[in-house]
Amino acid sequence: MTTLFDPLQAGGLHLANRIVMAPLTRNRAPDAIPTPLMAEYYAQRASAGLLITEATAITQQGQGYADVPGLYGTEQLDGWKRVTKAVHAAGGKIVTQLWHVGRVSHTDLQPHFQKPVAPSALRAHTKTVLIKDGVPTFVDTSEPRALDAEEIPGIVQDYRHAAMNAITAGFDGVEIHAANGYLIDQFLKTGSNQRTDDYGRSITNRARLLLEVVAAVTDAIGGARTGIRLSPVTPANDVVDADPQPLFEYVVRKLAPHHLAYVHIIEGATGGPRELPERPFDYAALKSAYRAAGGQGAWMVNNGYDLPLAEQALANGADLVAFGKAYIANPDLVARLKAGGPFNTPDKNTFYGGGAEGYTDYPTLTD
Repeated sequence: MTTLFDPLQAGGLHLANRIVMAPLTRNRAPDAIPTPLMAEYYAQRASAGLLITEATAITQQGQGYADVPGLYGTEQLDGWKRVTKAVHAAGGKIVTQLWHVGRVSHTDLQPHFQKPVAPSALRAHTKTVLIKDGVPTFVDTSEPRALDAEEIPGIVQDYRHAAMNAITAGFDGVEIHAANGYLIDQFLKTGSNQRTDDYGRSITNRARLLLEVVAAVTDAIGGARTGIRLSPVTPANDVVDADPQPLFEYVVRKLAPHHLAYVHIIEGATGGPRELPERPFDYAALKSAYRAAGGQGAWMVNNGYDLPLAEQALANGADLVAFGKAYIANPDLVARLKAGGPFNTPDKNTFYGGGAEGYTDYPTLTD
């Protein structure tokens, strides 16, 4: 039987095990520049088969939270080069998550204090983070404006350029963030997309931006170095789709020809319950649709996994299991899973913002 500790070839990524560190926003990159402390943080966790960085903005327009990193300036790339060098020196593999938040932003974070952009001018009933008097503070998102169709090709090229920047910065690949109510997910779902042009109404049209981004990124760096993250039913950031099963089965069938390294699926509500009775979804059918269309990428599952649940997921055909909060407090999570514990408890008070406390000071089994 396959175990979490067996190696895997995922596209062009040779992974030492099947344990993945999920993307975790930590708000420790002032001016969107990765710091030496971030290099230490990721290197501590390099025993994971794969590290996925915190979501990283492809442009300033794509920024939605204070002190999250970017991938569009020279100083940002230099900061990421320190991170990738440290991870590789520790024997790890690392990809960065390409992020455009769309409407989940605030005018204070946008170029020239403009409105955030979105498929439609519908405000997200959710919070973002600003730094006030040195303290991360949750505030309501700003009202967005609807993107003109003529602007969309430029955003697609921003993804392409960010992917190329990622390879320049030493990453082993990228993950396209198409989940959790951010820009691509906003286009996908009926609750946030009321467009009547070629990017709205039908499933084909609502999936158009996602597929254009995937085509641009894979053309730039190859499908073997590209993953994608999807969240079919999460209510995160005020998104909902009227009928997600056919939507996401269409999406994965269209992803298959791009020969991606992996498809990363959030099951249930992001950071919440795995089962949503009011939003039933057949994940096995989703995977079957992908495989039936010729999709060979590794199938990564995510949300609330512990060791027994992860082992069951592998037995049911998953290839990779992503762990989130467990990686905040357990830099040596691979060793702890192999030993069956014990596990450190994360300090929620230090999740967002701050310095080393609650970030790089969690003990390992050998400390």
